[in-house]
Amino acid sequence: MTNKILVGIIMGSQSDLQVMNEAAKILTEMQIPFELSIVSAHRTPDRMFEYAKSAAGRGLKVIIAGAGGAAHLPGMVASLTPLPVIGVPIKSSNSIDGWDSVLSILQMPNGVPVATVALNAAQNAGILAAQIIGSADAAVLKRVETFKEALKHKVNKSNEEMGKPDPI
Repeated sequence: MTNKILVGIIMGSQSDLQVMNEAAKILTEMQIPFELSIVSAHRTPDRMFEYAKSAAGRGLKVIIAGAGGAAHLPGMVASLTPLPVIGVPIKSSNSIDGWDSVLSILQMPNGVPVATVALNAAQNAGILAAQIIGSADAAVLKRVETFKEALKHKVNKSNEEMGKPDPI
Protein backbone atom coordinates (compact mmCIF):
# COMPACT_ATOMS: atom_id res chain seq x y z
CA MET A 1 0.00 0.00 0.00
CA THR A 2 1.24 3.42 -0.91
CA ASN A 3 0.91 6.33 1.49
CA LYS A 4 0.18 8.70 -1.36
CA ILE A 5 -3.42 9.94 -1.25
CA LEU A 6 -5.26 8.56 -4.31
CA VAL A 7 -8.91 9.40 -3.67
CA GLY A 8 -10.52 12.59 -2.50
CA ILE A 9 -13.82 12.24 -0.67
CA ILE A 10 -15.59 15.56 -0.45
CA MET A 11 -19.05 16.58 0.67
CA GLY A 12 -21.11 19.73 0.84
CA SER A 13 -21.59 19.78 4.60
CA GLN A 14 -20.85 17.89 7.80
CA SER A 15 -24.38 16.49 7.78
CA ASP A 16 -23.29 14.38 4.76
CA LEU A 17 -20.50 12.69 6.72
CA GLN A 18 -22.54 9.71 7.95
CA VAL A 19 -23.30 8.72 4.35
CA MET A 20 -19.85 9.54 2.96
CA ASN A 21 -18.07 7.53 5.68
CA GLU A 22 -19.29 4.41 3.83
CA ALA A 23 -16.95 5.29 0.94
CA ALA A 24 -14.13 5.78 3.42
CA LYS A 25 -14.77 2.34 4.96
CA ILE A 26 -14.50 0.62 1.57
CA LEU A 27 -11.33 2.50 0.64
CA THR A 28 -9.83 1.56 4.01
CA GLU A 29 -10.74 -2.08 3.38
CA MET A 30 -9.17 -1.87 -0.09
CA GLN A 31 -6.06 -0.22 1.42
CA ILE A 32 -6.43 2.86 -0.78
CA PRO A 33 -5.27 6.10 0.84
CA PHE A 34 -7.86 8.88 0.78
CA GLU A 35 -8.56 12.31 2.14
CA LEU A 36 -11.89 13.47 3.53
CA SER A 37 -13.01 17.10 3.47
CA ILE A 38 -16.00 19.42 3.45
CA VAL A 39 -16.02 21.51 0.28
CA SER A 40 -19.26 23.39 -0.27
CA ALA A 41 -20.04 24.52 -3.82
CA HIS A 42 -22.29 27.28 -2.49
CA ARG A 43 -20.71 28.35 0.81
CA THR A 44 -17.03 27.97 -0.10
CA PRO A 45 -16.82 28.29 -3.90
CA ASP A 46 -13.19 29.47 -3.85
CA ARG A 47 -12.23 26.40 -1.78
CA MET A 48 -14.12 24.18 -4.25
CA PHE A 49 -12.31 25.75 -7.23
CA GLU A 50 -8.91 25.34 -5.55
CA TYR A 51 -9.64 21.76 -4.49
CA ALA A 52 -10.79 20.69 -7.96
CA LYS A 53 -8.03 22.50 -9.86
CA SER A 54 -5.25 21.18 -7.59
CA ALA A 55 -6.48 17.57 -7.25
CA ALA A 56 -4.63 16.02 -10.21
CA GLY A 57 -1.43 17.89 -9.39
CA ARG A 58 -1.59 16.59 -5.82
CA GLY A 59 -1.71 13.02 -7.14
CA LEU A 60 -5.38 12.20 -6.69
CA LYS A 61 -6.76 9.69 -9.21
CA VAL A 62 -10.49 9.88 -8.40
CA ILE A 63 -12.79 12.28 -6.57
CA ILE A 64 -15.94 11.11 -4.79
CA ALA A 65 -18.26 14.06 -4.23
CA GLY A 66 -21.40 13.78 -2.13
CA ALA A 67 -24.08 16.43 -2.00
CA GLY A 68 -27.72 16.86 -1.06
CA GLY A 69 -30.42 19.29 -2.09
CA ALA A 70 -29.36 21.23 -5.19
CA ALA A 71 -26.22 19.03 -5.28
CA HIS A 72 -23.99 21.16 -7.47
CA LEU A 73 -20.70 19.98 -5.93
CA PRO A 74 -20.02 16.87 -8.09
CA GLY A 75 -20.79 18.62 -11.38
CA MET A 76 -18.90 21.79 -10.57
CA VAL A 77 -15.85 19.78 -9.48
CA ALA A 78 -16.10 17.70 -12.67
CA SER A 79 -16.11 20.90 -14.71
CA LEU A 80 -12.82 21.97 -13.13
CA THR A 81 -10.74 18.76 -13.07
CA PRO A 82 -9.60 16.18 -15.62
CA LEU A 83 -10.06 13.42 -13.01
CA PRO A 84 -13.03 11.06 -12.88
CA VAL A 85 -15.67 12.31 -10.45
CA ILE A 86 -18.15 9.98 -8.78
CA GLY A 87 -21.25 11.74 -7.51
CA VAL A 88 -23.16 10.54 -4.47
CA PRO A 89 -26.63 12.06 -4.22
CA ILE A 90 -27.58 12.45 -0.57
CA LYS A 91 -31.08 12.67 0.84
CA SER A 92 -30.67 15.68 3.08
CA SER A 93 -33.03 17.47 5.45
CA ASN A 94 -33.89 20.04 2.76
CA SER A 95 -34.22 17.44 0.03
CA ILE A 96 -37.26 16.56 -2.05
CA ASP A 97 -37.09 12.83 -1.24
CA GLY A 98 -33.54 12.88 -2.64
CA TRP A 99 -34.75 13.27 -6.23
CA ASP A 100 -33.42 16.81 -6.44
CA SER A 101 -29.95 15.50 -5.57
CA VAL A 102 -30.16 12.53 -7.93
CA LEU A 103 -31.24 14.64 -10.88
CA SER A 104 -28.76 17.46 -10.16
CA ILE A 105 -25.87 15.00 -10.26
CA LEU A 106 -27.19 12.68 -12.97
CA GLN A 107 -28.27 15.25 -15.56
CA MET A 108 -24.86 16.62 -16.53
CA PRO A 109 -24.33 18.20 -19.95
CA ASN A 110 -22.22 16.43 -22.56
CA GLY A 111 -18.54 17.07 -21.98
CA VAL A 112 -18.79 17.12 -18.17
CA PRO A 113 -19.44 13.54 -17.06
CA VAL A 114 -20.12 12.56 -13.47
CA ALA A 115 -20.44 8.86 -12.65
CA THR A 116 -23.52 8.77 -10.41
CA VAL A 117 -24.36 6.10 -7.85
CA ALA A 118 -27.71 5.54 -6.16
CA LEU A 119 -29.10 7.79 -3.45
CA ASN A 120 -26.92 7.55 -0.30
CA ALA A 121 -24.81 4.81 -1.97
CA ALA A 122 -21.38 6.06 -0.94
CA GLN A 123 -20.26 2.45 -0.49
CA ASN A 124 -20.76 1.91 -4.23
CA ALA A 125 -18.81 5.09 -4.92
CA GLY A 126 -15.92 3.68 -2.89
CA ILE A 127 -16.08 0.39 -4.79
CA LEU A 128 -16.15 2.21 -8.14
CA ALA A 129 -13.17 4.34 -7.12
CA ALA A 130 -11.29 1.14 -6.18
CA GLN A 131 -12.16 -0.39 -9.55
CA ILE A 132 -10.89 2.71 -11.36
CA ILE A 133 -7.62 2.62 -9.43
CA GLY A 134 -7.44 -1.15 -9.84
CA SER A 135 -7.45 -0.77 -13.62
CA ALA A 136 -3.87 0.49 -13.30
CA ASP A 137 -2.79 -1.18 -10.03
CA ALA A 138 -2.69 -5.00 -9.90
CA ALA A 139 -2.66 -5.15 -6.09
CA VAL A 140 -5.81 -3.04 -5.81
CA LEU A 141 -7.46 -5.05 -8.59
CA LYS A 142 -6.78 -8.24 -6.63
CA ARG A 143 -8.39 -6.72 -3.51
CA VAL A 144 -11.46 -5.73 -5.58
CA GLU A 145 -11.67 -9.30 -6.91
CA THR A 146 -11.44 -10.66 -3.35
CA PHE A 147 -14.17 -8.25 -2.23
CA LYS A 148 -16.47 -9.36 -5.03
CA GLU A 149 -15.78 -13.03 -4.31
CA ALA A 150 -16.79 -12.40 -0.68
CA LEU A 151 -20.10 -10.95 -1.90
CA LYS A 152 -20.75 -14.16 -3.84
CA HIS A 153 -20.01 -16.28 -0.76
CA LYS A 154 -22.33 -14.11 1.34
CA VAL A 155 -25.22 -14.76 -1.08
CA ASN A 156 -24.47 -18.51 -1.18
CA LYS A 157 -24.36 -18.63 2.62
CA SER A 158 -27.72 -16.83 2.79
CA ASN A 159 -29.22 -19.48 0.52
CA GLU A 160 -27.84 -22.23 2.76
CA GLU A 161 -29.22 -20.53 5.90
CA MET A 162 -32.69 -20.44 4.37
CA GLY A 163 -32.56 -24.24 4.31
CA LYS A 164 -33.76 -24.43 0.75
CA PRO A 165 -31.87 -26.12 -2.05
CA ASP A 166 -30.36 -23.68 -4.49
CA PRO A 167 -32.22 -24.15 -7.79
CA ILE A 168 -29.16 -23.22 -9.82
